Amino acid sequence: MTGLDLEAGPVAVGSLVGLAGLLFLAAPVVAPVPVGGLTVSPVALSAVTLTAGFALGTVVFALRGRRLFAIAHGVFAVAWALLVAGPLLGNGDLLLAGVVVLVAGVGFLLSQTR
Repeated sequence: MTGLDLEAGPVAVGSLVGLAGLLFLAAPVVAPVPVGGLTVSPVALSAVTLTAGFALGTVVFALRGRRLFAIAHGVFAVAWALLVAGPLLGNGDLLLAGVVVLVAGVGFLLSQTR
């Protein structure tokens, strides 16, 4: 039997994405969690964790020379961070900026596939 050849970067990204999914699924049965002086819902923690996973994915793919995948993760890290920060801070401009970054990023990525 052969052992698994796991690399730290992809495992860390996968762990963050998995944790984000678990936090999201736990939201209906888990009460908000105290973080610092705030009480934060598991859904908000899920969104922040997913943002960290996208950001780490940017670094992991860039270090592997996978430029387009790194750009995709970077675009979605920024867009997701803005989409999360907007409602959390009650700032509609951040939410709109997140949508603009997302649409522009998808357009750029689609143009790179040709």
